[in-house]
Amino acid sequence: MKEYISLFFKGMGIGAANVIPGVSGGTIALITGIFEKLILSIKSFDLTALRYLFTGRLKQFAQHVNLTFLLAVFMGVALSILSVARLFDYLFTHYPVYIWSFFFGLILASVFFVGKTIDKWNIVVIISFIVGAIVAVLISILKPAGENGSFLYLLLCGIVATCSMILPGLSGSFVLILMGNYQLVMIDAVNDLNIKVLLPVVLGAVSGLIAFSHLLTWIFRRFKNPTIAILTGFILGSLGILWPWKNEIYALGENGEWLLKKGEKIVEGYEWYFPGQWNQEVLFALLFIILGIAVIYLTETLAQKEK
Repeated sequence: MKEYISLFFKGMGIGAANVIPGVSGGTIALITGIFEKLILSIKSFDLTALRYLFTGRLKQFAQHVNLTFLLAVFMGVALSILSVARLFDYLFTHYPVYIWSFFFGLILASVFFVGKTIDKWNIVVIISFIVGAIVAVLISILKPAGENGSFLYLLLCGIVATCSMILPGLSGSFVLILMGNYQLVMIDAVNDLNIKVLLPVVLGAVSGLIAFSHLLTWIFRRFKNPTIAILTGFILGSLGILWPWKNEIYALGENGEWLLKKGEKIVEGYEWYFPGQWNQEVLFALLFIILGIAVIYLTETLAQKEK
């Protein structure tokens, strides 16, 4: 029971990350130590699982897909999205610098602790780390594409956005903005229940998630150190999005009007800056960065004691 409670709270962390602009649930899965197991469990939804399910062999199905693990994690994800998201919405509205500072500290410390799991550093691992960091930085500064409602492009949106949600350092919602279909998919189609738009996105999401989990599993087994290195680079490269001092750049439609979600402007990027002077806000921001680092340090310490 203690293990499943722990998995539930880790799932809450993943769910919370998915509602934070620019943060990936895969990052939280990686730093809490369940990333590889999560990928393996998703990967297990194969022909064997379908055969167990459709022949009524539910016990074998549950064992094959590690159902108790997935239920514990995704129950935490669902509850977090429904509850913690509201808290974050309040904090981002009233204390944006402090909440960004806290998450900046979390992810900054994660770079060290995730990178520490690499068994051996060599030239391939170092290059993988650098490539991961560069790709994440480039993604964070890309300008969004135009809206595209074709079936194949929506299918691609579902594949890419879902895969980026489990890939550390990449945010699924941010990727949809870059692909130009955030409003079409996440706002218009969801609010109107537009099956014509949602169906290809869901098909892409499900197929992409299962296929990507197979790919990640294969890569992890054969190239574990370079894979962790490139994921660590992704996390490092995503720090720019979490930088506490930045001005938001809002998305515009084709006619120059603001794109809105629930009456609020949609953020498509950021303009970063350094605070001009030392004041109370800067001091508290630094304290929250330290607090974020401390949380990851304590999590890692407790995890080592559990082992």
